[in-house]
Amino acid sequence: MNRPETMNRPETMNRPETMNRPEAFAPLSLRLPRADRSLETYRLSAPRAFPARAAGPMNRVAFSAAHVVADPLSDADPWLRPAIDWDRTLAYREHLWDLGLGVAEAMDTAQRGMGLDWPTSLDLIRRSVAAARGRPGALVFSGAGTDHLAPEAARSLDDVSAAYEEQVAAVEAAGGRIILMASRALARVARSAQDYALVYDRVLSQVRAPVIIHWLGDMFDPALAGYWGADAFDDAMATAVDIINRHAARIDGVKISLLDKDKEIVMRRRLAPGVRMYTGDDFNYAELIAGDEHGHSDALLGIFDAIAPAASAALVELARGETARFHAILAPTVALSRHIFRAPTRFYKTGVVFMAYLNGHQDHFTLVGGQESARSTLHLAEIFRLADAAGLLDDPEAAAARMRAVLAVRGVA
Repeated sequence: MNRPETMNRPETMNRPETMNRPEAFAPLSLRLPRADRSLETYRLSAPRAFPARAAGPMNRVAFSAAHVVADPLSDADPWLRPAIDWDRTLAYREHLWDLGLGVAEAMDTAQRGMGLDWPTSLDLIRRSVAAARGRPGALVFSGAGTDHLAPEAARSLDDVSAAYEEQVAAVEAAGGRIILMASRALARVARSAQDYALVYDRVLSQVRAPVIIHWLGDMFDPALAGYWGADAFDDAMATAVDIINRHAARIDGVKISLLDKDKEIVMRRRLAPGVRMYTGDDFNYAELIAGDEHGHSDALLGIFDAIAPAASAALVELARGETARFHAILAPTVALSRHIFRAPTRFYKTGVVFMAYLNGHQDHFTLVGGQESARSTLHLAEIFRLADAAGLLDDPEAAAARMRAVLAVRGVA
């Protein structure tokens, strides 16, 4: 989007090479609401010094599922048609690539299925893939699913398979790599584990390059309850592992988003050699990425969008063998992540975009689909506190000013 000259753009939009400068920090405070309806005077701490670029190589493959920036000046009705600020959206992907993170494009963090439709998703994928071509080493995998087929319109497994094939072909035609997303339509029409096997066998037999399988739990999307043909985890996992291991040559890895580290570890140990486990556990990511004597998880995480500088710094330390430093960097981020992803988990996108707003990556707190209203004022205030405690506010003074603006709009003077 071409931004008009009259749009105010804070100086912090020009990202410095070192984003946090504690030596220049002067104590400041603001008034934040509490659950008892009172206001507290909250005093900010100094930010941590995270580099704006990766400080070295990493020994884990790490994707951030990236958010989209809404166009606040579009005349489109936000509940009906997505309007994207393409300049800011792609700039955020450049920020992630600078930090050595891959981009998982057009996933649920980008509000896929919650404001972002398939035509706009494909436009986003094409733009991101094109931007990555100009950057050596920039990694981008993109979501291909069935969301252009309304679940209630799916009548058969053939309908679902054809929908998958259409999106896979479109992403591959754009030069993209595939994340095969879980399908609401398949969850609706499948009657058994064998039905899932038939659809995935058909789609995986046609892909041009190894894909990432995405198992998204119903805490993220209630329409995916009973995925893989079973409510019980052990039965569902058995079906998923069978499909994945039979097609191991066509599968780069599997992303599991169940917010249960023990389930992830059990499944990780059953995958065929060479198939990666990409953690999607936004509650326990540090432990899972560090791994154990039997192996480790790589990462494909929505929270990495919000904590990208810390994630990058931690992963570099892990590659250097500095495991204690890796945990020391990520430990303060866990409380923030657990708050952003608290139930109802599907509304976590609001917190992710709020962090981007606080840190000056966008000059407004507006989401596609009007989802800025999905979380309460108290929830946002706690994000501010936890981000500050983790040292993740790049410019505390500017972040405090943005927080005050949001509070004012929500009636907190």
